[in-house]
Amino acid sequence: MQSKKVIKLAETALEDLKANDIEVIDVRGKSSVTDYMIVCSGTSKRHVVSIASNVEDELKNHSINAISCEGQKSGDWVIVDLSDVVIHILTVEARELYDLEKLWRFDMKPEQIIDASA
Repeated sequence: MQSKKVIKLAETALEDLKANDIEVIDVRGKSSVTDYMIVCSGTSKRHVVSIASNVEDELKNHSINAISCEGQKSGDWVIVDLSDVVIHILTVEARELYDLEKLWRFDMKPEQIIDASA
């Protein structure tokens, strides 16, 4: 399945459970692990875990299975790996601490940053 379609399905699942500040980052040419990262926040550890569970369930409804889902026990940072798209769902505190957007956008051109609301 095309990465853009997976991104749209994931965004819908994230929005359904009120994930905050959804950012899609194009890391093609920057990462050998994935093509796109989606970063978003939950309001609490329980919310983060619920968002991740909803993403997995919704994507399964479209025959897309996650390679792995890590971090559910701690709930501060859950990673849903879909191969070409990796979703990072963090508490607000963890997101501020790790600042993944800054890490992965260090030298990106504006056209490589995808507006999640578009």
